[in-house]
Amino acid sequence: MSKVVIIGAGGVGGVVTHKCAQLPEVFSDILLASRTESKCRAIAAQLARPIRTARVDADNVPELTALLRREQPALVINVALPYQDLTIMDACLAAGVNYLDTANYEPRDTAKFEYHWQWAYQERFQQAGLMALLGSGFDPGATNMFTAYIAKHYFDEIHTLDIIDVNGGDHGYPFATNFNPEINIREVTADCRHWQDGQFVTTPAMSTRQQFTCPEGVGEFSIYRMYHEELESLTKHYPSLKRAQFWMSFSDNYLKHLEVLGNVGMTGIAPVEFQGQQIIPIEFLKQLLPDPASLGPRTQGRTCIGCVVSGIKDGRQKTVYLYNICDHQACYQEVQSQAISYTTGVPAMIGAKMMLEGTWQQPGVWNMEQLDPDPFMADMNRYGLPWSLIEEPGFDLL
Repeated sequence: MSKVVIIGAGGVGGVVTHKCAQLPEVFSDILLASRTESKCRAIAAQLARPIRTARVDADNVPELTALLRREQPALVINVALPYQDLTIMDACLAAGVNYLDTANYEPRDTAKFEYHWQWAYQERFQQAGLMALLGSGFDPGATNMFTAYIAKHYFDEIHTLDIIDVNGGDHGYPFATNFNPEINIREVTADCRHWQDGQFVTTPAMSTRQQFTCPEGVGEFSIYRMYHEELESLTKHYPSLKRAQFWMSFSDNYLKHLEVLGNVGMTGIAPVEFQGQQIIPIEFLKQLLPDPASLGPRTQGRTCIGCVVSGIKDGRQKTVYLYNICDHQACYQEVQSQAISYTTGVPAMIGAKMMLEGTWQQPGVWNMEQLDPDPFMADMNRYGLPWSLIEEPGFDLL
């Protein structure tokens, strides 16, 4: 029985709150906080059990610290913007509260997806006797667990890793992003980096493409190699990896819209002056695009996200593919959200459950793959993200 504070009332925050509320034996007291408390109240109104809400500015360390000292939760679940990770970690240290997030810190003024800012907190969390769990979403998060589970049970040494994220859903809009538009577009337009023979190799964004056929009739999709933060931690913690890549599916329509927006400067993150005010183009664009939290009732189709790992077992080469398939409309029926938010929010709840129950509890700052994957994987099957595993799937990746 534990109190948690959830920070962030977007699409993922809604899913996390729904899933935590379903487990009163673990999450006995829930406070949902955001800069806009009306969003918190709207989520609370959807629930079968009462929760409390509050307004808080996650950029304001003293304000957030005061809230945490007043509430004294066992854990903060951070599903706010990645720009706010460090201020929330600072507040957790000041108030003596454990911490969990779903995405690594990003500075506002440059598209950098790196863990070193948060890894630098290791000694402070250890000395405070507090735990910080980084990246407990799907990718990062479940994909880290998939890799750890495969490495633990199917290999003596892993050599290649391909993380493949396919969204086979259709929301019917000419152009929309499935999660925070600002973060999504920054990721997609950043230079690609993949791990090859002991170092990261940089290539232009979206310059490497291949076709991939998902299992269970999800379909065939064009997938593009791009950089994602879990590659940084996984290559660090699995030094036997000779190659590690991240792939995501995009339609031609999405890419054409993105190209045009980029050509006219709307995806820029540097401030420009407009009518005497400084505005950031991508933040203005975010206001024009559909809110990802509104996509649930109109999104049809399924996601398919998984890991293909090859390596050595008992002296022989082998390949394993572990994946989850998630239906957009099934997610909406359960928690009034589409599958992108669902697949991020459920692992956040499970990671929090692991910490609160003491299954994972050790002072310091940790990435998911540093912890035992077995109880997490069991809970994925139990709480809405069942996974499947195919040995020797029979496909080759670039």
